[in-house]
Amino acid sequence: MPNMTRRPFLQLAFGAATLPLASIGARAETMARPITIIVPFSAGGPTDVLARILAEYMRNTVGHPVIIENVTGASGTVAGLRAARATPDGSTITIGHWGTHCLNGAIYQLQYDVREFAPIALIASGPQLIIGRPDLPAQNLKELILWLKANGDKATAGTAGPGSGAHVAGVFFQQLTGTNFSFVPYRGAGPALNDLMAGHIDIMFDQAPNSLPQVKSGTVKAFAVTAPSRLASAPDIATVDEAGLPGLYIAYWHGIWAPKGTPADIVSILSKAVISALAEPVVRQRFAELGQEIPPPDKQSSSALRAHQAAEIEKWWPIVKSANIKAE
Repeated sequence: MPNMTRRPFLQLAFGAATLPLASIGARAETMARPITIIVPFSAGGPTDVLARILAEYMRNTVGHPVIIENVTGASGTVAGLRAARATPDGSTITIGHWGTHCLNGAIYQLQYDVREFAPIALIASGPQLIIGRPDLPAQNLKELILWLKANGDKATAGTAGPGSGAHVAGVFFQQLTGTNFSFVPYRGAGPALNDLMAGHIDIMFDQAPNSLPQVKSGTVKAFAVTAPSRLASAPDIATVDEAGLPGLYIAYWHGIWAPKGTPADIVSILSKAVISALAEPVVRQRFAELGQEIPPPDKQSSSALRAHQAAEIEKWWPIVKSANIKAE
């Protein structure tokens, strides 16, 4: 990810280290040893920053340090295998999202099953932005769809690689709009965003935290947010419903999981630690700054994460398989 897109996340990550400590006196249940959270992406990205913010508060509930371990590669599948093979005693857990714990199960031939992790908590959801190069003629989403239909033979959309969230979102968009543009894969969203700003590609479907700084600076053009409500951090960007494409809901929801077979009492301790952290005002503020919406308390539990993941798999696996999306 280029410096201009990483800097806001790195600043927030370092800021997490200064968060005020939760009351140790409120600790009711603790773990026997330090906890490692496996993050399937590089330091400084959205998932990493969320994990670091949570870790600072979790450590005061579980009674031990909570350590971040970045395990990168193959769209999160390297980390997924590492987490799946970890000892199921609560000392190693993982953070993941729509891509790692939903899409990857339909795209890759995995040595583990994304459905078999022990869910701990659903922590946040952040939509994508439909964005375009700054000099694209279209001024709104309806005009963009018309432009894509008129220029389908040359229009391009950047992705973070085959099977990435941006790729799957683009396929879903094509199915709903009847457009037919080409996908250009990159080694990550950062290089794709750079080429979008330079005008080498036309559009992207990108996580809101990645591209909001560029939208606000005017170096890319935003057409809609893929959610039923506007972002608090970017209230001027219309929703897909308002922009004329109702139902194009795509969110990078994040969750925390433990390896299969982790005892229920340990899952309960970890779930309480995460949910307690999500209730902290500073955590909620920092998540909002990242364009992340924390679900209501009754939607944060381990059972809520299990149900949400199952519903997302039911929705997205047929879309992926019908489009024959495969990792390369």
